[in-house]
Amino acid sequence: MKKIAVLVSLLIVGACKEGSKAVAEKADVKETNSTSDEWIYLFDGTSTEGWRAYNGDALPPGWTIKDSTLTFDTELGLEQDYKGGKDIIYGAEEFDNFELYLEWKIPEGGNSGIFYHVKEGYDGPPVVSPEYQLIDDENYAKIHDLTGYNSQFGAEHPELLQDWQKTGADYAMHVADESQKVLNPVGEWNSSKIVFTPEKVEHWLNGKKLLEFQPWSEDWNKKKNSGKWDNAPDYGKYKKGYIALQDHSSPIWFKNIKIKKL
Repeated sequence: MKKIAVLVSLLIVGACKEGSKAVAEKADVKETNSTSDEWIYLFDGTSTEGWRAYNGDALPPGWTIKDSTLTFDTELGLEQDYKGGKDIIYGAEEFDNFELYLEWKIPEGGNSGIFYHVKEGYDGPPVVSPEYQLIDDENYAKIHDLTGYNSQFGAEHPELLQDWQKTGADYAMHVADESQKVLNPVGEWNSSKIVFTPEKVEHWLNGKKLLEFQPWSEDWNKKKNSGKWDNAPDYGKYKKGYIALQDHSSPIWFKNIKIKKL
């Protein structure tokens, strides 16, 4: 009888554990679904709906879907010959506070960027919108002539890629923490995340936070008025706008572009 009682007890305990496990699994599923419901996919690999040229009505030539990626299909151009590109925006909705996530890869010598709070009517997004820089840190200066461009900003070594030009930087404003940077080699996928609130902006790369700053603060305004953007009066002033991707005469691939409102 004792053996039977012990066996029954074990069965009851086992059933309770299985019940608890099932409840936990349901809770996990519920939490996952709840979280995923908050994301808005700007590109899911199947459609370019919502995307169009900056200051335009349709996607510019070269931007297309290839192998479920949003691709700018072109030959690599040289920095010294760059005259402006065919930047695109997600024009279906403007965003103010958000968490933006996407995955990307570039070729050797490649260059691109992610803009937010974009407003149209300007020569291009850079003069008005902050940029999360995407570039081939290792090879860019070996392939392109940067001297002419960087000399105008008083760079000590204008032939080199500057800290404020490297991947993950808030371009020409805040540099990425190199000790936290894990940048995959060219041709391999990376993931980037931008978190924007009026209290704090964060740039992430492959799961590591590279920088943070407070927009429109005294420090932010000092940086804005003493560098590349001192002659761009509307740079960074808008608190809401479009998301944009840059064509900088380089092939570029994006996937899993999604945003969460905060």
